[in-house]
Amino acid sequence: MRPRRRPEDRTRPQPQDRINDAIRVPQVRLVGEDGEQIGIKSTDEALEYAYARGLDLVEVAAQADPPVARVMDYGKYKYEQEQKAKLARKHQTQINVKEIKLRPKIGIHDYETKKGHVVRFLNQRAKVKVTIMFRGRENLHPERGRDLLLRLADEIKEVGLVESPPLLDGRNMVMLLGPTKNAGVKTDAKDEEIERREEALQGDGDRQDHPPSRDEEPQPGAQVGQT
Repeated sequence: MRPRRRPEDRTRPQPQDRINDAIRVPQVRLVGEDGEQIGIKSTDEALEYAYARGLDLVEVAAQADPPVARVMDYGKYKYEQEQKAKLARKHQTQINVKEIKLRPKIGIHDYETKKGHVVRFLNQRAKVKVTIMFRGRENLHPERGRDLLLRLADEIKEVGLVESPPLLDGRNMVMLLGPTKNAGVKTDAKDEEIERREEALQGDGDRQDHPPSRDEEPQPGAQVGQT
């Protein structure tokens, strides 16, 4: 009876570089450690050439005829490849878009709350899609929504800039904001220390002088001065 295959057996193995004794072809096109073309050699000769220099023989083009093998320090080569891949992942930018919805007749408190959310998203280096939702006969006055969006853009201009101006999209009006260079920049620790000191000095200045202790007050019946 044929044994049942386990789930891990169905996973496709990752291709790996064939190096040194793992190269089974009879001959290779040999490339030196500096990239010079040495020519077609038998695999044994290529291995001797690499071992004489304390390096590895790595198959770099298995589909060629004959396969291309290069002399290199394989450990150093793998490390450099990992560092390049890590750097590439680091520079990959993920565009994160948040959405905030407003009404043309939004109240002051709700507007300030929504504006705080916009500022927080921009400081997180995310883009913000601000949408004005018109209902009923509100779409007869789109200028109110445009004025509200432009007002918001002007109030948060230190951390956000307009990437897409207010545009009508059906019954909605949409504006796209992107973070500026100053968005998410924290105050320097030295500046924060200076601000704390100034606040402490200001707080001490606002305090009143302490009243004199009872020992310093003139006691009843005591002579204040000579007549």
